[in-house]
Amino acid sequence: MMQRMGMSMGEMPDVKEVILRTSTKEIIVENPEVAVLDLRGQKIFQVTGERITEKAVEREVTIPEEDVRLVADQTGKSVEEAKRALEETEGDLAKAILLLQAKG
Repeated sequence: MMQRMGMSMGEMPDVKEVILRTSTKEIIVENPEVAVLDLRGQKIFQVTGERITEKAVEREVTIPEEDVRLVADQTGKSVEEAKRALEETEGDLAKAILLLQAKG
């Protein structure tokens, strides 16, 4: 019946680990069982596992010196304050300027 509907299901053998990455964390499934449902060319994966761990992703933002100077000039704040604001806003110039202007 599944074949008549264009569906097939099978298991993906020998999978050691599945990692799901978001912008803020990683979810790691160790020794997973992975079932694959193929629905007319579109694959759907079902993952179950023995051990599931989550960890935060640390993103390192490199902030160019000219961006720091621009924010400092636009807000009248020190270079150190401008750099902290850019780090807090992950390098977003407009948000950093607004943040410093809101602080007065």
